[in-house]
Formats: sequence, structure tokens, C-alpha cells
Amino acid sequence: MTTQETIELYNKFVIANYTRLPKVIVKGEGCYIYDADGNKILDMFPGWAVSGIGHCHPKVVKAITEQSKKLLHIDNTFYSEPQGLLAKLLSDRSFGGKCFFCNSGAEANEAALKLARLYTAKEKYKFITCEGSFHGRTFATVSATAQPKYHEGFLPLLPGFIYVPFNDIKALESAFSDEVAAVLVEPIQGEGGINVASAEYMSAIRRLCDENGAMMILDEVQTGIGRTGKWFAYQHYEVEPDMITMAKTLGGGTAIGAMAAKAEIAEVLKPGKHASTFGGNPLACAAGIAVIEAIEQEGLLKNAEDLGNYTKEKLEQLKAKHNIIDHVRGIGLMIGIQLKGPGAKIVDKCLEKGLRINCTHDTVLRFMPPMTVTKEQIDTAIEILDSVLSEA
Repeated sequence: MTTQETIELYNKFVIANYTRLPKVIVKGEGCYIYDADGNKILDMFPGWAVSGIGHCHPKVVKAITEQSKKLLHIDNTFYSEPQGLLAKLLSDRSFGGKCFFCNSGAEANEAALKLARLYTAKEKYKFITCEGSFHGRTFATVSATAQPKYHEGFLPLLPGFIYVPFNDIKALESAFSDEVAAVLVEPIQGEGGINVASAEYMSAIRRLCDENGAMMILDEVQTGIGRTGKWFAYQHYEVEPDMITMAKTLGGGTAIGAMAAKAEIAEVLKPGKHASTFGGNPLACAAGIAVIEAIEQEGLLKNAEDLGNYTKEKLEQLKAKHNIIDHVRGIGLMIGIQLKGPGAKIVDKCLEKGLRINCTHDTVLRFMPPMTVTKEQIDTAIEILDSVLSEA
């Protein structure tokens, strides 16, 4: 099919709830995607940060292929080896907790919110979240998302969510009461514009949760599984959460989400309290195991740290050249370029020249390349962005 024929299929039969780029992608390999017209595109925002170790990583493809010949799905009234192995791998690389598997980051956050309500005192039903956050599209997670644009058309939201400014300790302290069950926060806000939590803020969350019998839940859907140069972004701080949620990179391109909780907290999630039909299916878990093995065997945590620093250095050079760049921020390969004006047209022009990046919050360009990215690929991306900014 031609590009236009595929687009016409979408126009007729697919609900138009996405603003789509005018490309039909037919192949992905490493840091590149290819469209139906034969164009090769350098992908610095792969699959909305899902393909964190690159498109169609050989280890993930092999794991999926082998698993597909044995068992695609089995319901959770049985045991399956891939789910148990993946849970152990995640536990060993975090705080030693237990895992619940689902299919997305929103579902993982739903599970964490429900578990917090189950574990804490009965009068605790409120959740503190941060302005600029993004936690998902379900009613609970969109209620947790403190961005009014995501609330339009869905009011009234679920009760019990309290919004505070990000990195504002005084506002956080004022928001606490005996009714607060948990604080849900991203260590680095992704959709909110790559805003990095301060060490003082993270410590304050931990202290206030301990003092008030509340849970500290970290949304690591974008930051988790190595993107920041550590398995989880909280490991950059001297804190340990009660729960973490993850998705995106974990599946290597397959649909998976997970919530990990400290063992004593996890124990209250009894049969019948929460479930997911497809959660932890053998295919997705086999992919997750392959992702973790690839990260370790190929030294991708170190690459994320080193190439993240290198990318920020190159972007700082661009800042000195182009007045539209205000500043650069981020950790590892989760980098935001704060502009002084809108960035959507810059993203479009970059795509025309063979570079895929993203703009969030209207004025923040996001660089979130695969952890397999090379210096040469970063250099190419910077050159294209430089040319677009020069033309603009």
C-alpha cells in the first residue's frame, strides 16, 4: 500500500484521537525507523520512549520468537516461568520488593493507588501529586495528572487528589493531613517538560510519608529500566520508595507494565482485590527478561550516562549559537531543551530532514534516544537540529 492509501484507511476506520505525523512506518532497526516511501529516519524519541534499547533489538526479537512457539498466553490462575523470572530480575535491581504485572504505565499506577488505599488506614483516601505531572489516561490516573488540559471534557474527576507545585517543599508540607494515603510523583517529569526533582524534595517526600503513615509511590514509567543511567531514577537520590511503577522500556516494544512494592505492603493485595487478564503474559515477560539481559550484557547503563552527558554538552554548544534555546536539563538520556518559543514547527522540520524528536509543553524539545545510541548518531541529530534552527 502507498502512504496515502494507508492514511485513507485510518481516516475511514480509525478513531482520530491522535495527532499523527504524515509517515507510514514499516520497519524499525536500532536507532532508525523507515517509512513506506523508503525514507530512513534517525529516531531520538523511539516509540514514545518505549523502544529504550532500540527498535527490534535482536535479543528481544529472539526471545519473542522462541516464546511464541511455546506459549503466548496463560491466565494468572496458573504459574509461568517468564513472569517469575522477570519479577526476580526487577526485585534484584530495585529495593527487593514484589511485582504485579499489567499492560501499561497507567495500569501500573492504578495498581499502586489501589494498593496504597488497601495498606494505609481506612480514613486515608487522598493522594498528593504534582503540577505538571502525567500519570495516565484512566479516570484515576488522569485525576492524578495535575495538568488541566487533560481534564477537559472529563469533569468531575475522581475526588481525593491534591495538586502541589513540583519541587515545592512548603506546599508539600501544607498538603499533608491524616487523610493522605500516598504521594505519587515522577522523579523526572516527562510529559511535563523533563523537570528533575531536587534531592531535597525527594527527601522531604520520604520524611513526610513516614511521619504521616503514607506511601511514597514513584512513577518510573519513563525514567525506569535504565534511561537515566541507573535502573531506576530514584537510585540517583538517597531515598527508597514504598512502590515504583514502570512500563515503556521494560517490554522492548511489547505491551507491559509493572508495579513493584515492598514485600510487607504487597501482602495486602489478596486474590480478588486487583487483577489483569493479560498482565504478565509469557510473551511480554520473555521480552522484559531479554531487555534486562541486553542492558547488562551490552553495558547500556554506562552508555546512557556517558552519551547523556555527551548529548548535553553538544546541546549546550547549540545554546551558545541559537538564542531560541533557554537552557538544557535532564539526567542520562532523558533530556529536555527549554525553548523561548514554540517548538512544534522545529519538530516538523527536523522530521523532514530525517530526525525524529518530540515537543512537550509547547516549548520543550525532548531527546530520549535508545540506550544503544552512538556518538555518531548523536552528532547527526545535533547537526540536523542545528540546521533547522539556523534556517528558522
